[in-house]
This record gives sequence, C-alpha cells and structure tokens, in this order.
Amino acid sequence: MKTNKKTKLLSKTYKVGFILFLLYCTLLKAQTINLQTFATGFSSPVEIVHAGDSRLFIVEKGGIIKILNDNGTVNTNAFLNISSLVSTNGERGLLGLAFHPNYSTNGYFFVNYTNTSGNTVIARYSVPTPGANEATPTGTILMTINQPYDNHNGGSIKFGPDGYLYIGMGDGGSGGDPQNYAQNTIIDTNNPSRVFLGKMLRIDVNTTVAPFYGIPATNPYVGQAGKEEIWGLGLRNPWKFSFDSVTGDLWIADVGQGAHEEINKTSVPLPNDLNFGWRCYEGNASYNTSGCPSASSLDFPIVDVNHSTGACSITGGYVYNGTMYPNLQGKYLFTDYCDSRIGIVTSTGGLSYTSSFSGNNFVTFGEDLNKELYIAAINNGIIYKITDTSLSNENFEKNGFAIYPNPAKESFTISNTNNIITQKITIYDLSGEKILTKESNGNTTITIPNLSAGIYLLKLLDNKDVTYTTKLVIQ
Repeated sequence: MKTNKKTKLLSKTYKVGFILFLLYCTLLKAQTINLQTFATGFSSPVEIVHAGDSRLFIVEKGGIIKILNDNGTVNTNAFLNISSLVSTNGERGLLGLAFHPNYSTNGYFFVNYTNTSGNTVIARYSVPTPGANEATPTGTILMTINQPYDNHNGGSIKFGPDGYLYIGMGDGGSGGDPQNYAQNTIIDTNNPSRVFLGKMLRIDVNTTVAPFYGIPATNPYVGQAGKEEIWGLGLRNPWKFSFDSVTGDLWIADVGQGAHEEINKTSVPLPNDLNFGWRCYEGNASYNTSGCPSASSLDFPIVDVNHSTGACSITGGYVYNGTMYPNLQGKYLFTDYCDSRIGIVTSTGGLSYTSSFSGNNFVTFGEDLNKELYIAAINNGIIYKITDTSLSNENFEKNGFAIYPNPAKESFTISNTNNIITQKITIYDLSGEKILTKESNGNTTITIPNLSAGIYLLKLLDNKDVTYTTKLVIQ
C-alpha cells in the first residue's frame, strides 16, 4: 500500500510528539522539589509577603519588617520597626502582614502582633508615598484581643477574594483548650474579646471612622454585639492560611494537640459559620466531644497528618499558581516545624512528600508577584526559592553537563566536565515543537531574547549520536 507525503509527515510528527510525551511522563514521575538559597541573614523570619510589585517583605518575629529585592539584596533600612511594641515570649511576636488590595493607591497595610502585655493586636499602618521603602512608624489599632497564655496566638492575616480581611486566631493556648474557647460563642463580661479565640475573623477595613473597620453583611453573627467579627469556629492554632489565587479556595493549616496535624480546605463560594471541629476533634480523631455539635455539622480536614510521620507543628503554604513549574500547578504545599519535608496535596486530598531538607525548621511560605513560592527557616534565617527539577534527566548531570543560569533570562551557558564533544543543541517546547537548533562543539553560550517564559526541553547530541536531555526554565 502506498503512503502519501501527508501521511508520512503526520506519522513523523506523531512519533516526535509521542517520544516527547513519553519523556515528559517519565520525568514527571520523578517529580522533585528543590530549594535554592535566595537570601540569608534574617532573624527568626515568620512571614513572606509581596505588595503587588517585585519586592518581598520579610516579617521578623522580633518586630521588624525588611524588604528583600528580586535580586536577593536586602534594604539597609527596615520597612517597619515596631520591636518596642512587641512581646516575643513563647509563641508571641510580630506574626502577620497583609497589604490592602488597593495598597498601590491608598498605601495601607495591616499587621498582627502580640503587644508587651501579651495580647493580640491588629493594626493599620501606611507608607508616606506609593512604593516607599520605609513606612510611617506609627499606626492605628483596630482590634486588641486578650490572650490568656503565651502560645496559640495564630498570627496569619490575609485579604480574601471578597476584599475582606481574614484573621486567624488560636484558642488562647495552654493545652487541650481548657476553657473551650474554640467552640465558645458566649461573651465573658470580664474578658469579652476572648470570644474571638479559636476563630477565623472577617472584617471590612474600608472605613474611615473608628474603629476603622466594619462587619461584612454576611458574617454569621451580624447583629449580635461583641461577636459580629466571627466568621468560623473550631480552630486550635491556624499557623498559616491562604487563598488560592486562581480559585479563591481557602486552605488552613491548623496545628494539632499531640497526635494529629490538619489541613482544611473550603471551596468557593465560601460558606459562613464554619466549624472546623477543635476541641471536639483533633484532625479526624475525637478529642473531647463533651457538649459538641454533631459530627455531621463539622468541617473535617482534607488531610490529617499523624505525628508518627515525624510531624509536630504544621506550617501552611500556598496552592502553586506560578508558570515556571507546570507539574506543581494546582497543588498545595505545606511543611512542619519538626519534619523538614515539603508536603504536596492535590485538590482532592492526595498527599506526597519530598525528601527531607535537614537542618531547617520551616515556619512560613511566601508567594511573589508571579505566584512563585518561597519558604523560610526560623532557625537559620534563610529564605529559599522553591523549584521543581522533575523535568531533569539523570544522564545529563551524570555525564558532566550543566546549564547556568537555569532559570535563564536572556542567555545561558552549557558546560561539560567530561570532555564530551557535542555537535548539536535543540530546544523544544512541551508540545514537541522545535524552537531552536544550534551547532555546538564544546562549551556554548546561547542567546534566547525571544523565548517566552516557561518550561522547555533541551536536547544535546554528541559526536557519537548519543543524546542528553534536561529541563530549561526561561524567566
């Protein structure tokens, strides 16, 4: 049977695409998260935030916020220094930072810290001019919440997709929530603000009159003075929560008591009056169900991490929505103070782990303007950038090849320590389309000014017709 030219061409195209597909799938199975040191020298970093531009703002537990630039340098002067206002005993400190959605025009940002009396303070600060690298040193207090102990302060604050400010409050501390603050909605006249303990609060900060915030009309306790700010119940110590920047889903990592850590996922449209279950349940296990609502009315975690894995205090992260690492797209990343692996959770609750990054006590993730992720260790003050090497091919590095820089911007260099003579370099995009071919006879620098940001496959052909393939990332 005769084969026409069109059939041959389609067959050839199919074979190339299929080979690249098999290569892609084979490499996908070997997904590996790696950490690149991005900056060092921080003192107990506990939060990483961007303000809608290329800068990262690093929150130090002691009360200082520093600016980390996209080239890895740190500004000499602090963005904000409120160390004189902050207590750092136990789990206290400057713990949270959130920039107003309209920060570029109104200059407002908000912090969560424990004051010298040990109580939680939510305060608003501002910058003197848009884009300034130093904030006005005095702020306006919006809320002060009485804390009975020096642990379980929560600390995270984030703006939701609805434009409201969400505030994660721990149960007040001690162990086992002895006063049952997380489930309580009855106001104690001696300590009225303690009704907020163990809750997720939601407020509207777009008001210019005291107390400089309002109550969203859909909050579940609207009209009940003293607790209108409450949005959800049943949290022990929500050490980091975040909103998926694509879907708007809310992910909360809640620190457990002695046996379980948990991750809660709430999908949009976000309901009201959620109850995440503490102290009735620790993860999926019953803890103290005396006087508790029925289990059917509670919101159980998407992931329950048993302490037998080495976990002791979970740190929540983000759903990855960057463009550099497509294999991570839509996956939620988290870690633990005692277990330096990074956990990866799918949208349906599938869980896997990286290998251990020993020597690090991780306590926070961060997301930059481009949705790329970072992670910080409180013990050594290092900020790492999270990368994915799942498209790398072992024979590339084992045979002495290296690409630098990778990720690359305008050019990259290929080197080889084994004196292998190469004759051709070819770059493909992930659909299998050939993007660039260049002759080569050794170390080669390639200019790439017109390549769009993303992931590419790079193939080297040596003088014995052996190929070596790896991933190339273009920024």
